[in-house]
Amino acid sequence: MRPGRLSDSEIESALKSLPRWKLNGEKRLEAEFKFKSFREAFSFMTRVAFEAEALNHHPDWFNSYNRVKVELTTHDVGGISENDLELAKRISEISWT
Repeated sequence: MRPGRLSDSEIESALKSLPRWKLNGEKRLEAEFKFKSFREAFSFMTRVAFEAEALNHHPDWFNSYNRVKVELTTHDVGGISENDLELAKRISEISWT
């Protein structure tokens, strides 16, 4: 069972522990990551892909050379759910390693 859509206050509270992430409208979390090279950006995306598969929750993302923009939303609930927060947390942990 998928979790429900989070309230604005729940999202705002969660974003305090996810400083790289911001709210993009009402329905998406967004973060942009910059790396030294395309190889590092692609490696990051590969590691994120494994986490996304483990959670069965997949990001919308865009890559241009050494930059990766990630957007998270739960389409089933039409907004942000606990799944998005968990994946954002895991992505943030990967980006700092």
